[in-house]
Amino acid sequence: MPGTIAPPDIELIIKDSRGGGGGGERPPDGGDDGNDGDFDRQRRKRPAPPRRFSTAIAIAMVSILMFFMALASAFLVLHHSSHVWVAVHLPRILWVNTAVLIGSSFVLERARGRLSLGDDLNFRKLWLVSSVMGFLFVAGQLVAWRQLAVQGVYIASNQASSFFYIFSGAHGVHLLGGVAALLFVLLHNFEKSQISVSLAAEIASYYWHFMDGLWMFLFALLYLGK
Repeated sequence: MPGTIAPPDIELIIKDSRGGGGGGERPPDGGDDGNDGDFDRQRRKRPAPPRRFSTAIAIAMVSILMFFMALASAFLVLHHSSHVWVAVHLPRILWVNTAVLIGSSFVLERARGRLSLGDDLNFRKLWLVSSVMGFLFVAGQLVAWRQLAVQGVYIASNQASSFFYIFSGAHGVHLLGGVAALLFVLLHNFEKSQISVSLAAEIASYYWHFMDGLWMFLFALLYLGK
């Protein structure tokens, strides 16, 4: 009837229907009792996608390849058009250096094979051997420079010697970057990393084999361009 006051029970039912039974209250700032914070922490712990690392090393290798292809093009043009080209007698130690670098790639793949079998001890031993072989290659290149210097052949002696020093020096610098990557895989603690040791070893091996193949190309170019 008009003017009748609703009983307390009816008033409670009306309030519950408007407020969603108490479940419609706005959660405190910070979102759903801290669930957003938990989600952010889980997202930070989530491993990074492997494609990101593979893409990064691919871009680096393409950039290096373009740099050396530009040098190789200049080498071929001058070799065939220059009237003052003086061939450089390549030191024999370059053959030894090349064999050491090729061998390091085989040792590196053997190390990865041991890693895939869960043999961490032999993986580390073989990986260390490959890293040392990389240092030996660079040391051998310095010996080749020394032998040329004894012959009186320097970077400014002629065009051919300039290209030899530039090719071998630039490749040596990039190879030292590869040695640093190998040592990173060997010494880094991957338990707290966003990348697994197997993925890191795979990516490092891509770069190492690339530097191996690049040197064989440069060595053949220098040898045939005598």
